[in-house]
Amino acid sequence: MNVRLRGAEVIPIPPPAFYGAALGIGMLLHRAHPLDLEVGLVPPPLVMAAGAGLTIGGIAGVVRHRTTIVPHRPVAVLITTGAYRISRNPMYTGLAILVTGAAMLLATWWPILLLPAGLIAIRILVIAPEERYLTERFGQSYHDYRKTVRRWL
Repeated sequence: MNVRLRGAEVIPIPPPAFYGAALGIGMLLHRAHPLDLEVGLVPPPLVMAAGAGLTIGGIAGVVRHRTTIVPHRPVAVLITTGAYRISRNPMYTGLAILVTGAAMLLATWWPILLLPAGLIAIRILVIAPEERYLTERFGQSYHDYRKTVRRWL
């Protein structure tokens, strides 16, 4: 099948579900075995706002360039502006920051401790297939972009 007619071959689980699982399971674990987190210098709402801003910035770039947010659908253009100038995956990075801020707000370590498992799953099951697809789809342009912009931050 032509790479332009399909998107990345990712699992059918929406990426935000991995972040929701870290937060939800973390809260269940906190109820069973509290692992209190004392908030430091950075206010949790500020962390959450930064995560939401990065996520929304990624979504806005996709909408502005009239392409898709759904990983298994074909991408129309390679976005390298806006939030995509600082992260190749601003939505995934923003959601990770958002979960961290939510854990801080809820004063529990559990979601933060579970988040790496979700990020590893995202990296293997979503980002790796997306990167293969984008390499096929955009070739040297994507290669050059990868050299100048980090995957996360």
